[in-house]
Amino acid sequence: MTAAENVCYTLINVTNDSEPPSEVSLKTDLEKGEIKAKTEALKKVIIMILNGEKLPGLLMTIIRFVLPLQDHTIKKLLLVFWEIVPKTTPDGKLLQEMILVCDAYRKDLQHPNEFIRGSTLRFLCKLKESELLEPLMPAIRACLEHRHSYVRRNAVLAIYTIYRCDRALDYLSTCIDQVHTFGDILQLVIVELIYKVCHANPTERARFIRCIYNLLQSSSPAVKYEAAGTLVTLSSAPTAIKAAAQCYIDLIIKESDNNVKLIVLDRLIELKEHPTHERVLQDLVMDILRVLTTPDLEGRKKTLQLALDLVSSRNVEELVIVLKKEVIKTNNVTEHEDTDKYRQLLVRTLHSCSVRFPDMAANVIPVLMEFLSDTNEAAAADVLEFVREAIQRFDNLRPLIIEKMLEVFHAIKTVKIYRGALWILGEYCSTKEDIQSVMTEVRRSLGEIPIVENELKKEAGEVKPEEEVTAAPAPKLVTEMGTYVTQSALSTSRPSKKEEDRPPLRGFLMNGDFYVAASLATTLTKVALRYVALAEDKKRQNSFVAEAMLIMATVLHLGKSSLPKKPITDDDVDRISLCLKVLSECSPLMNDIFNKECRRSLSHMLAVRLEEEKLSQKKPLSRTELSHVFFQVTQLTGFSDPVYAEAYVHVNQYDIVLDVLVVNQTSDTLQNCTLELATLGDLKLVEKPSPLTLAPHDFANIKANVKVASTENGIIFGNIVYDISGAASDRNCVVLSDIHIDIMDYIQPASCTDTEFRQMWAEFEWENKVTVNTNITDLNDYLQHILKSTNMKCLTPEKTLSGICGFMAANLYARSIFGEDALANVSIEKPIHMGPDAPVNGHIRIRAKSQGMALSLGDKINLSQKRTAA
Repeated sequence: MTAAENVCYTLINVTNDSEPPSEVSLKTDLEKGEIKAKTEALKKVIIMILNGEKLPGLLMTIIRFVLPLQDHTIKKLLLVFWEIVPKTTPDGKLLQEMILVCDAYRKDLQHPNEFIRGSTLRFLCKLKESELLEPLMPAIRACLEHRHSYVRRNAVLAIYTIYRCDRALDYLSTCIDQVHTFGDILQLVIVELIYKVCHANPTERARFIRCIYNLLQSSSPAVKYEAAGTLVTLSSAPTAIKAAAQCYIDLIIKESDNNVKLIVLDRLIELKEHPTHERVLQDLVMDILRVLTTPDLEGRKKTLQLALDLVSSRNVEELVIVLKKEVIKTNNVTEHEDTDKYRQLLVRTLHSCSVRFPDMAANVIPVLMEFLSDTNEAAAADVLEFVREAIQRFDNLRPLIIEKMLEVFHAIKTVKIYRGALWILGEYCSTKEDIQSVMTEVRRSLGEIPIVENELKKEAGEVKPEEEVTAAPAPKLVTEMGTYVTQSALSTSRPSKKEEDRPPLRGFLMNGDFYVAASLATTLTKVALRYVALAEDKKRQNSFVAEAMLIMATVLHLGKSSLPKKPITDDDVDRISLCLKVLSECSPLMNDIFNKECRRSLSHMLAVRLEEEKLSQKKPLSRTELSHVFFQVTQLTGFSDPVYAEAYVHVNQYDIVLDVLVVNQTSDTLQNCTLELATLGDLKLVEKPSPLTLAPHDFANIKANVKVASTENGIIFGNIVYDISGAASDRNCVVLSDIHIDIMDYIQPASCTDTEFRQMWAEFEWENKVTVNTNITDLNDYLQHILKSTNMKCLTPEKTLSGICGFMAANLYARSIFGEDALANVSIEKPIHMGPDAPVNGHIRIRAKSQGMALSLGDKINLSQKRTAA
């Protein structure tokens, strides 16, 4: 057991403003000093032991020169000293010197001063070594009859502490049926006792497991939590797992503290990791969903993920019903700041359910389609992505999706969602009626055309907003004669602002967002080409195509006028002009490109994404991981030094273990060979390694623990000091090489959506821009080299990065073990004018929430990018 794990009952204030004294000076003060000097020396010894020093050479000195003293201050300090000093050898055997200590305390238990007797009895309560306690039992029992109550009380406590395990077990056996009536503190003690007894003696499980079942119904949350955890460790029977899981769920729902909720929820998630437990938890999915009543977003997120992992074909229908109700609730609640994020989580969960269980999609789509008109663009974008995948995967649901999309189309408020909805309608409307309905909705959303003339009349006052005629949905777009008609109705409402008079699409265009105009032109081209193939009447064909071209032309005219806030871009002009040309020619080649290739590309993208998700879930282990251990061995001294040392650095989640091999390369015996370490950065040494004695040409392993607090680079440095047996010289010292703790040991690849990446990119305030300086000549090779060096994951799809091009842009993401996010954007190019062997240039922008993360990651990239590509 390490010093950090030892039980300590006494807290001592330690001042760090003075240098620790040497062992020689302390030994002199303890042997020859006055009472005051001995007191101060003993205090310093206690402080040094608390700081990790072992000081084994002082143990006999204190027994000989300090223990016999009768000074009360010395005696109180000795009680603290014997509490913290190691009493056993490394193999667990009691030190022989402790026999002398035992005899001294036997005398103190018979001391005429009641304070000395009582304080000694209190000290004995803290001892765990039976070899020390057994010789003292007659003296402890004699104290039960002392005249002073202080001594009698402490004697009772000492006897209780020594015998409580055996006697407590006997007592519990007599009243096991009344345990539920006990107080919560006593119930916690009983749970702990049963846990220890059953693990030490597994045959006792059947005797006490019923008691644990009863404690699951305790009124104390702490008792229920400990009882559930103990029950899981004692039994793997389905009834036991189900009872423990049900207890955890009740605790999460009833407990008000969010931290407690998350801790218990993590225990529930741990149960799922066991295959046999997972089958039991699948029957409790509906109970687990009760946890969604908690307002904490993190708890809801974990609950939804757990339910999604456990859902099966037996209970998916019930799960979808509950999630649909939760989605509807979020539509009516707007005061909570996490409502929008919770709605996104629900939409994604329903999306995953529909992909895994296609039969559920028909029940989910009508509810989610209502959220396309949501003001929260992120939630609406998730719904749109789900609808796009559903309409591509499930042919039987296309009529339903088109119908619902047309119903909510006019209510969409954000331009990004509007563009996506236009694309879906243009891509999947396959009947004449649906195509006519799309044209009606477009005209309704665009308003009176030509747009420029109508807007000029408004500004001149010739058309008043309240008198303007707006188009309403028409049951039929094209008459039997082949002419295009619309029904119109007078609107008498009077908006408060001029901008609110405009229909949605016209509002987007007047604000200068002509990217939606390019999307509109593509949609009109697709539906027009499809309508031409469906309609037999030439006049109806020409009428529809002419209407589509008129809309594109009026949008193009508006873009080149001075009315919008921003003029139309050249790219959008080119796109609209191209669509006009395609409609004027109506060639079969263009028909195939617009109506077949687009859908084929979407199908390919969804297949690639599904494949990437499967690969990310099950990543095969590399065969080189075992050999990676040898690359983490750091040589600390030279081969010609009297003491050779090398360290294996093992990074755990929150601490670093240094396993240092120390070799005595001399022909002398090295005494008090001590590894002294210090840290630089956000690292902290937990304990000081104990000194060793090395025989000639002997070796030993020394372990040291270093705690890590944040994701920053750190340095561990130090030296090895030792005495040569028989030599009169001072201590010898060998300085060690520095051990650099790499930030990459704490960073792990992670995934996030494009929306989350952009949101974090906007929120994070620390940015580090790194200029590319490398000898790698291939763009993709450089990207792979950076990914390997930084442990980051490329969020940009591999298909997007494939192909030969002179430039590349990619987004990278990683998360530290402390929950810190790291973002990077790689923008690189290959200067073609410098020849085929020209190195890659460009820059990498890193963003993080903390300055240390951004700087450390930038330093890592700077150091690694100059290496030769493998």
